[in-house]
Amino acid sequence: MSKIISIGTAVPAFRHAQEDILAFMSRIYAFTEADKRKLRYLYHHSGIETRYSVISDYSKPRGDWKFYPHAENLEPFPSLEQRMLWYNKYAAPLSIDAVRRCLGNKTNPSAITHLISVSCTGMSAPGLDLQVMELMDLPKTIFRTSINFMGCYAAIHALKLADVICYKDKQAKVLIVCTELSTLHFQKDATMNNIASSLLFSDGSAAMLVTADENAGKGVYINDFYSEILPKGKNDMVWELSSTGFSMTLSNYIPDLIEEDFEELVTNALQKSGLVQDQIDYWCIHPGGKRILEAIHKSLHFDNGHLEESFEILKHFGNMSSPTIMFVLEKILNRIHHDKKSRIFGAAFGPGLTMETFIAST
Repeated sequence: MSKIISIGTAVPAFRHAQEDILAFMSRIYAFTEADKRKLRYLYHHSGIETRYSVISDYSKPRGDWKFYPHAENLEPFPSLEQRMLWYNKYAAPLSIDAVRRCLGNKTNPSAITHLISVSCTGMSAPGLDLQVMELMDLPKTIFRTSINFMGCYAAIHALKLADVICYKDKQAKVLIVCTELSTLHFQKDATMNNIASSLLFSDGSAAMLVTADENAGKGVYINDFYSEILPKGKNDMVWELSSTGFSMTLSNYIPDLIEEDFEELVTNALQKSGLVQDQIDYWCIHPGGKRILEAIHKSLHFDNGHLEESFEILKHFGNMSSPTIMFVLEKILNRIHHDKKSRIFGAAFGPGLTMETFIAST
């Protein structure tokens, strides 16, 4: 059995009010007054108040923009190459902030044996893993691997891999680093997919230290994993490369699909572990959006409070893709009473449509 020793989270310097992002988008999309009213409604009912970005432009006057051209039509629109230059500049320092908060006084960086980097918003070789290794002065003999382009559920996939490593190597100290700069990939065409993406996504990083149970120190034990793919939803959540950055397809049907299938997914996952829903104390659900959380709330027949931590993270940070569920888990762990056993059920969703879950306990 493996255990989570600590989690550290970090966000970029620029904190944008959702209202300021709305003003930016309304100006860029050049909507009619009727369309602007619709956009205002969507933003005001998003459940999000603030989001973070490595880009300051979203709440600055046009004359102060650093990333986008000052022209009304944003031409020449930032290319994929320009976006990757910004990713390579800002992703590693943000990751280091999260790693330092994660490690703290728990362990020395030189003791880390395995590094798993996670991202779907930037790629290069050498990449984020080597940058983190060098900046943290991790051992040059470290085992490292990267999980790319899996989307919002990738942190659970990384945790699965860490669990396997710790099962094989009882002395392993695995560092997971999830970093996403989603706001680099804003697209100016006023399609429903682009509007949905610009409404939800934000930047952030989270790091997690995982060890085998045999290692000293308190932790949260990883009990089990379960995943399912819903082929009927494979075209409803898609993440693709384009010449102007990464492009998201985010269908309005996703909350309906999740509401329809989530209770069965949870039942199957719990049965695998010999549990029932009432035995779960905390629900660590990826806040993919307000409608998704509401769909899960309805599917599992919750009363108020079960998804409090997920709604809080959505409110203050938006959807940061892969790090987001680690932000939720960190908040849950800060609230848990460690003098009694508690069970946590975690779930996240991504392209496929893929649903990944884990069960953990104190």
